[in-house]
Amino acid sequence: MTKHRIYSVSVASVYPHYVAKAAKKGRTKQEVDEVICWLTGHSQQSLDDELAKGTNFEDFFAHAPGMNPVRSLVTGLICGVRVEDVEEPVMQEIRRLDKLIDDLARGRSMEKILRK
Repeated sequence: MTKHRIYSVSVASVYPHYVAKAAKKGRTKQEVDEVICWLTGHSQQSLDDELAKGTNFEDFFAHAPGMNPVRSLVTGLICGVRVEDVEEPVMQEIRRLDKLIDDLARGRSMEKILRK
């Protein structure tokens, strides 16, 4: 899949997979939403609106209300690649979100996931 095709995938098409991954480990949709809102600055309502519109990843991150300034603390491996080493900005944000969902599914505390 080319870079452009990945970015054109709607967040709503991947979102159920995030929720399912978290749910398998006893986490909730609300926790998934909290993580996404923490990363992007979305409120629950604006997140729901973006999902309903079928916004793609590129636009989702480009038009986020306020990307969290401490998101650079989200580091580690996702799919064998270090999040902090990803050079393309949109792909790095996608990988950060993947890493946050992985941390949630692994049972990390919300305090640690949200870098509090």
